[in-house]
Amino acid sequence: MFKLPLFWLQLIRQRARLMVTLAGIAFIAILMFVQLGFQKALYSSATQVHQNLQGDLFLLSTQYKSLTSNQSFPRSRLYQALGIRGVAAVKPLYAQFAKLKNPSTGQKYSIYMMGFDPGKPVFRLDQINQSVSQIQLPNVVVFDRNARPEFGDIAQQFQQGRAQELEVFAYNATQGYRVKVGGLFQLGPSFGVDGNLVGSSSTFLRIFEKMGRQADMIDIGIILLNSDAHPEQTAAALRQILPSDVQVFTRQEFIAFEKNYWSRRTPIGFTLNLMLAMGFVIGVVIVYQILYNNVSNHLTAYATLKAIGYTNSYLVGVVFQQAVLLAVLGYIPGLFISHQLYDLAREITHLPILMTLDLKLLILLFMIVICIVSGLFAVNKLRLADPADVF
Repeated sequence: MFKLPLFWLQLIRQRARLMVTLAGIAFIAILMFVQLGFQKALYSSATQVHQNLQGDLFLLSTQYKSLTSNQSFPRSRLYQALGIRGVAAVKPLYAQFAKLKNPSTGQKYSIYMMGFDPGKPVFRLDQINQSVSQIQLPNVVVFDRNARPEFGDIAQQFQQGRAQELEVFAYNATQGYRVKVGGLFQLGPSFGVDGNLVGSSSTFLRIFEKMGRQADMIDIGIILLNSDAHPEQTAAALRQILPSDVQVFTRQEFIAFEKNYWSRRTPIGFTLNLMLAMGFVIGVVIVYQILYNNVSNHLTAYATLKAIGYTNSYLVGVVFQQAVLLAVLGYIPGLFISHQLYDLAREITHLPILMTLDLKLLILLFMIVICIVSGLFAVNKLRLADPADVF
């Protein structure tokens, strides 16, 4: 005959308290989901350009800090790389912040502008590559359909077949430069970028020429290797021959460098890391209080069990079984509510806040660890369960 386990009987004995307990644990799960979700969105959005660039190695200025605060370097450095064995081709990319005037309101907002030679596509994005014939035309750009809404309904108007003429301003410029929208692509904003524009290098340079921007100063050098070339070995060879004003990254190093900048050198990265640590500590404290009170309320019962021969290890096992069960039961509503919060946050911020399987499993593991750590502290109370107390 099936018998209900002791840890479950104790939990359901006071169902109202159990519901309150699960609500508290669900809150912890939601807190962890929100913190990790925004942290992943931070790294994912900050490296969207990196992920979508064609290339095996990347050349950047030694003054480069991040994509949002990049520094230019001589284009000749990129062509020097052609002399290294294994290098198949090189492509320059220009990138700089500009201001885009909302066609409806006239307000100007910061937008990230990138320019490249249409004869040498640099992006993996099909939508940009399919618009190369448009970008080749003078003063034609493609607009990021996922840009924040403050830029206006540019994408919607273009999709309806209405010609869109935009005014782009170099920073500190009083006169804008008029460009036409020749297509749309999908990249999206990040914590440092509200939207993106892509055009030819000639269009880019015309927009920024009054700032003294020169064609021989580029922002990112893209290096393509032969199929038999080893990226790490080729990168090491490039570091030996190139001057000290540039640095060479593999794709993974380029992405890791950007993540490291946002994680360690920006307030938002520090804040998210701190909140994640605090969420873990708060979770341990809350679950500890729950388990401690449960042990205290059943202390006489535990003493009775000891008196009739049950060992300390059995009673400790009961507490840990309760901890794991509470973690799982509290996780389920937390997951459901977090799904709704993710959808809402993604709609409002346009950030890639996604509920992935690895994130779900990670939070579940976090919740189990939190409850087990709390249980380690709570079982100390069992030492007070003296069999003599029942007599």
